[in-house]
Amino acid sequence: SREFRELARKVNPAVVRVTSIGYHQLEDDESDEPGVAARQHSTGSGVIIDPNGYVVTNAHVVLGAHKAQVTILERANASSGRDGRGAVHRRGLLAEIVGLDLETDIALLKVQASGLPTLRLADSDSVEEGQIVFAFGSPMGLDNSVTMGVISSTARQFRPDDPMIYLQTDASINPGSSGGPLVDADGNVVGISTMILTQSGGNEGLGFAVPSSVVANVVDQLRQTGKVVRGEIGVVAQTISPALARGWRLPRDWGVVIGDVDPDSTAARAGVQVGDVIEALNGRSVETARQFNVELYRPAAGATVGLDILRGEQKHHFNVRVREKDDDVKNYSDLASREENLIAELGVFVLDLTPRLRAKVAPERRDSGGVLVATREADGPEFEDNFQSGDVIYAVNREPVKDVQSLREVLRRFK
Repeated sequence: SREFRELARKVNPAVVRVTSIGYHQLEDDESDEPGVAARQHSTGSGVIIDPNGYVVTNAHVVLGAHKAQVTILERANASSGRDGRGAVHRRGLLAEIVGLDLETDIALLKVQASGLPTLRLADSDSVEEGQIVFAFGSPMGLDNSVTMGVISSTARQFRPDDPMIYLQTDASINPGSSGGPLVDADGNVVGISTMILTQSGGNEGLGFAVPSSVVANVVDQLRQTGKVVRGEIGVVAQTISPALARGWRLPRDWGVVIGDVDPDSTAARAGVQVGDVIEALNGRSVETARQFNVELYRPAAGATVGLDILRGEQKHHFNVRVREKDDDVKNYSDLASREENLIAELGVFVLDLTPRLRAKVAPERRDSGGVLVATREADGPEFEDNFQSGDVIYAVNREPVKDVQSLREVLRRFK
C-alpha cells in the first residue's frame, strides 16, 4: 500500500484535465444527412511528457476544437502527518493543438509553460498479460482519480488484420478518462486510455489503451511536422486461412498472401502479383497481415523495402519503394479543425483546394480556384438544397472564388 501511495504522488502532478470547445461531425445515428458538424464541449484527460509544455491526449477529445485548455493540478505543501493531502490549486492554460492522428486517436498539445512535471513513455512491447497497471485521469470530471487493474491482453484487435492494436485492461476507465495515462508499477506510461466496451455506458472491466510505443512514434512525427505520415506499397495483404489456402491453391495454409495490387502502385511496378505469398519483409518473417501492415508504417516515404515472395513453387525477391499512404479524403472533417475554416454565413467548414485534394475531388474539372466543403455545421442556416461534404464552391453570384480568403471577401459584400 505504501508503494502504491508513493506511485500516485509521483504520477498525479503530470496528469492534466483537457477541455475543448469546437465542432464534431455527427454520426449516422445522430443525423439524417452525412457531413454535418455540431458544436460540442469535450472534457478528457492528458499527460505531460515534456517539461516545456507538451501534452498527450486523445484526438477525439480535441477533434474540431477551436479552443482548448489544459488544467494543471498543483498540490500545495502538505501539512505534517498528511503527506500528499495539501490543498489543490488549478492552473488553466490555453493549449495549441500541435497535431492529431485519427487512426491512433492520439493528439499532441502545447502550452506556454516550462519546468512542468513529466512522465516517461515506456516500451509497451515488454508489457505482459497479468501485469499490474494503474489508470489516471478525470473520469466524469473527478480530477486526480486513480484505479488499479491488470493487463488483460497485450495485442487486442477489433477487426481482423487491423494494423491498430490496443492494450486491454480491467483498470476502471470511464468517460473523461480518455487521454489519461496507463502506467506500470514504476510510474512509466505504457499506454494512453482511449476507449471502453460497455453495455451500461460505464466501466465493465473492458478498457483499452493505445500502446506507448505507438504513442511515441506518433508524437515524434507530430512534433516534427504536425501530421503522421504512414507508408504503403499499394497492396492488400490477407492472413492466410486453411480455407483461403484451399480455394486459391496456395503452397501453404499459413502466413500472408497478396489479395489485391493497385495497378498504379510501386508494388505493381516492382512485379508483385495477386496470390503471391509473403515469406519475409526486410528479412523478417511475416506471419499475419497485421504484422505486415505495421512494419510498413515504419519506413519513411521514399524508402525501399525488400519482399521475399513465394509464387507457386518459385521464390522471388522484390525491392519496392514505399510511398506515402493516401488518406481517405472523404473524411474531410479532421482537416477543418481550426476556427478559420468556418464560413458562418453558409454554415459550412471549407478548405483551400490543394493540388492533392483537387486531384481527388475534381480531377476532370477546372484547373484552379474553388474551395472544398469539408463538413456542414449542424446549427448553421438551412437552405433549400444544403451543402454536402465533398462539394466544391467555384463562384458566388458568378464571381470566381479562388480560396477560403476570397470566399470570405466576396460574402462580406452581401447583406
